[in-house]
Amino acid sequence: MPVNNPGFHEEDWGLESSGGDPLQPSLVDKPLQFTYSGATGPTQWASLSPSFELCATGKSQSPIDIVTKQAIPSKTLKPLIRKYNAVNVTLVNNKFTVAIEYPDHTGEIIVDDKHYPLKQMHWHSPSEHRINGKRFAAELHMVHVSEDGNVLAVATLFKYGKPDPLLGEIHDKMKELVRNEEAGPIKIRHFHPAELRRTSTKYYRYIGSSSVPPCSENLMYLVLAKARTISREQVEALKAPLDMGCKYNARPCQPINGRRVEVYED
Repeated sequence: MPVNNPGFHEEDWGLESSGGDPLQPSLVDKPLQFTYSGATGPTQWASLSPSFELCATGKSQSPIDIVTKQAIPSKTLKPLIRKYNAVNVTLVNNKFTVAIEYPDHTGEIIVDDKHYPLKQMHWHSPSEHRINGKRFAAELHMVHVSEDGNVLAVATLFKYGKPDPLLGEIHDKMKELVRNEEAGPIKIRHFHPAELRRTSTKYYRYIGSSSVPPCSENLMYLVLAKARTISREQVEALKAPLDMGCKYNARPCQPINGRRVEVYED
């Protein structure tokens, strides 16, 4: 089920300036147009800019609450194939989320025999997606974009427990983000956490949107069913560099509007 999204713009996910160079800044030099509270919070996003209209009028918005009993078992979905290389990356504070930007030739995920190179990953806390109404401690989005503009996000949910090894890899760099008042990019050399290559035996798939303005639609989400663990200290580290109005950077769940949610289980 490839999804072509001619309306997708790289800035929808903070990707517009990477251009394959992990040392270039992303949204860090731009004033923040939205937050997660008050007059610039999610219920007001559409009024902040004409380009944000879909945040209110879109019919395929994200995140959603996945009701497992309503998910449709799929006979065509396959195990996720993820291949990522050790590369130099950039850790950035986009003010509304902490993100890692990847250069070209980082690696990819293969879905429906289509190749989606990894472009960026970022965190939300608490989680944006819910499972049967349950909200989790945090959520990681790994954003992939194919050569012809198809966009795919792998969402991993986290519950409180042992520290996440992935965040453990960048613990000291996260502290540096907080100390860096200008929120400039921080280089990470030879980043290759093994956790990103784990085989996923169960996941949900649906068509949604960017969960931040301009809320562009026709993005494919793969929400992994098995939650990983994260420590409270790590959640606080994800929140620490963000603007005050973005410490709680999770958009509320959006109406499903009859969309099909498929489930794959090995």
